[in-house]
Amino acid sequence: MVKVITYGTFDLFHEGHYRLLERAKALGDYLIVGVTTEAYDETRGKFNVIDSLVTRIENVRKTGFADEIIIEETPGQKFSDIKKYNIDIFTVGSDWTGEFEYLRDYCKVVYLERTKNISSTMLREKNRPIQRIGIIGTGRIAERFLPEAKLVSGVSTQGVYNPHTESAIRFAKKWGIEAYTGLEEFFSAIDVVYIASPHETHYEYIKTSLEHGKHVLCEKPMVLKKAEAEELFQYAKEQELILFEEIKTAYCPGFHKLLGIACSGSIGSIRNVEACFTKLERPETREMTDRIYGGSFTELGSYVLLPILKLFGDEFQELRFDSIRGENGLDLFTKASFVYPTGIGTATCGLGVKSEGRLLISGTKGYILAEAPWWKTSYFEVHYEKTDRIDRYSESFLGDGLRYEISNFLYMINKSNNNNFKLTRGESIAMADIMERFLKAERRT
Repeated sequence: MVKVITYGTFDLFHEGHYRLLERAKALGDYLIVGVTTEAYDETRGKFNVIDSLVTRIENVRKTGFADEIIIEETPGQKFSDIKKYNIDIFTVGSDWTGEFEYLRDYCKVVYLERTKNISSTMLREKNRPIQRIGIIGTGRIAERFLPEAKLVSGVSTQGVYNPHTESAIRFAKKWGIEAYTGLEEFFSAIDVVYIASPHETHYEYIKTSLEHGKHVLCEKPMVLKKAEAEELFQYAKEQELILFEEIKTAYCPGFHKLLGIACSGSIGSIRNVEACFTKLERPETREMTDRIYGGSFTELGSYVLLPILKLFGDEFQELRFDSIRGENGLDLFTKASFVYPTGIGTATCGLGVKSEGRLLISGTKGYILAEAPWWKTSYFEVHYEKTDRIDRYSESFLGDGLRYEISNFLYMINKSNNNNFKLTRGESIAMADIMERFLKAERRT
């Protein structure tokens, strides 16, 4: 007898799950299915599990493919189960390819091809809120998005569009999704759009997506003009659609803990915010060569503006930009200085000049310090006048952090909530305004 084992959450059970179990069963004579607990899913960073464990087990049982169902509740259990049940073949979906090579010492490992073009018909009949995601763009951030999206229950990445067809096909083949050569075909196959294309294309892609009735999750900076941001948010509101700017820091738990401490009064009244984010980019990258839309501020400015806008708001009295430029005129290092009625803020970013990246929030009773990478906030300290008193705080930051914003985006869709305190429409509009001022100061637009 050939014994096969597979594992999964099997939340919001759909035909992709069904086909996976069907193919797993065909690999041998006896199939054991491990269904993960909610607690274990949380430890491995899977968000938004909706169905109860009992419901998920029952859905697996109803397929008729499982000869035995077990519960997966601890790390390392896969190895123990393989030994305990004398397993011959371990199998999971191809979206986990390479993750379980260590098990080849104990049994055969098979990665089953992911089911493409999952129809939501059956799910909608059961009122299941699975959202089919379509990606526009195939760059580095899109590559990070897919592994994070698979850890958020309730979404399924359906396909990708890029006007450069070869790039779309290459990307789709790598990730086991569909490549679309036309926007109409693309929109007809999806429910929501994730835009990861170059900055200057965002406005048109957002507008077209909204006109096709799609919710939109767009990479930062969402747009580069205040009027465009206002127009798009207003249109989304009128159409009862969600338009969501993707700045991962805004949604990570540690950053919200930090904001809560800052606003709690423990450091008194906030008078100064300094945020710095620098990294050294290769000279040939788009960020370093695009004379109109490249440079450090358009690339990293959203991160360093975020804490200033969250803590001081958008009603600043003065704004000044100082930049160090490369030979092609692009800013390699930029400092934006804000003056508010009750405080000052400094947002510093760089792609060709390296600096100490930290977030400092100064108050009348103490200060908060988060060292780099504070934009992935996992640890920060609160210091006071008495140097022997330091309060230390920590919070987990999982993976690349995109799962936090995808989870929030999905929550807004399912709850029909057109605003979100973690990053408000007003804050996104303010960022677009500041970007527009910067580009005008640089005489790029």
